Amino acid sequence: MVEWTPWEKVKGFDFEEILYEKKYRVQGGGVGRLTFNRPERMNSFTSKGISEMSIGLFDASKDTTLGVVVMTGIGDNFGTGGDVRWEASGGLQDVFGGGGAGPDSALRCCRKPIIAAVKGYCIGGSHHIAYFCDLTIAADNSIFGQTGPRVGSPAQGYIVSYLTHVVGAKKAREIWYMTRQYTAQEALQLGLVNAVVPLEKLDEEVDKWCDDLLDKCPTILMFQKASFEAIYDHMDGDFTRYLARMAPDFFESGEPQEAQAAYFEKRTPDHWKNRLPDFLKKT
Repeated sequence: MVEWTPWEKVKGFDFEEILYEKKYRVQGGGVGRLTFNRPERMNSFTSKGISEMSIGLFDASKDTTLGVVVMTGIGDNFGTGGDVRWEASGGLQDVFGGGGAGPDSALRCCRKPIIAAVKGYCIGGSHHIAYFCDLTIAADNSIFGQTGPRVGSPAQGYIVSYLTHVVGAKKAREIWYMTRQYTAQEALQLGLVNAVVPLEKLDEEVDKWCDDLLDKCPTILMFQKASFEAIYDHMDGDFTRYLARMAPDFFESGEPQEAQAAYFEKRTPDHWKNRLPDFLKKT
């Protein structure tokens, strides 16, 4: 049986939305763990959480004592993406208006294999964080899905197109266009996850995968990850490009406001009320 030291919070990383910990096998090799830590908001995040995730991943990437990184969420859920109230207050405009690399670049650039340990809801931004991870282990109560066009979130560029390399073009478009939700077993069939286990066995299963990876040559794993990610290098960097080119006035268009209002009011949004031809408009 594999012996592990207890998880310990990493000193010097006093984050607000992320808990950053490390533990080690007694026989050698360590694991870093980044946990979304907003259970009261179903582990939804703001730009602060994404920034903290990136900082933690950079530290884990350069720590030569670690061989694996785990991404997960505290409590009942992996996460429900960007906090809708933060988005409605202008948070998304700040993110998409900044240009540059997207929020998932840190996952690609981390030199260690990353395992997403998913339970409960894995939705929206949390979902594409999971599919950017190298491997995903899901509890049997997991629910996966996207929300972009449903809530007026202008997801675009490689964070969208990357999914075609995970599940294929037709299913990727279904997932993003239709915003349907998928069970853990459906996600396994789609190729979104590598394994499904009972909820109470999730941590144990993740430890097994970590133990297996730690028996492999860490430098070779680093080369292999870089080789896989090289396929997507041309895609990284197009974050916000389509917003700037095709809909620079999106945040003033009324569409995101209508989508967000409908979400809070639990109704179907009406994105066409201002686009109706004259003969269909009510007098």
